[in-house]
Amino acid sequence: MFDVAIGLGVLISLFFLETFGAAAGGIVVAGYVAMYLHQPITILATLSISLIVFIIVKFLGKFMFIYGRRRMVITVLLGFIIGWMARHYGIFANLSSDYSVNVIGFIIPGLIANAMEKQGIVKTLSIMVVAAVIVRFLLILIFGGEIIG
Repeated sequence: MFDVAIGLGVLISLFFLETFGAAAGGIVVAGYVAMYLHQPITILATLSISLIVFIIVKFLGKFMFIYGRRRMVITVLLGFIIGWMARHYGIFANLSSDYSVNVIGFIIPGLIANAMEKQGIVKTLSIMVVAAVIVRFLLILIFGGEIIG
């Protein structure tokens, strides 16, 4: 089901990019977020890491030229590092095992932060949420109402 979600996410993201000129955080982000809509705390954790990366890149941008590929690499790398630290040493490592909080993927926070940098926070989050809900709805239709999770 995960592979179908990623494929649908790519299609929906491409549709939104061509139709509205706005990316859903990245070409694969909508599919990943759709798979975690039943875990809002995980989505919130991912968005928190993305916002931290966004703020760091904005700050670094005052001292460095961060554009194009360089910005993409820096945001993905920072998202990976901060997400990894949050999983292993941060708040997510100290939670009880009854409720698992994690960050979605390894590059997803960086992709979202990169899109926030390019097109703004509100626009990125709006398109991402709409695209993820559409992908989740299509998954429910395709798999006969089976709920993920």
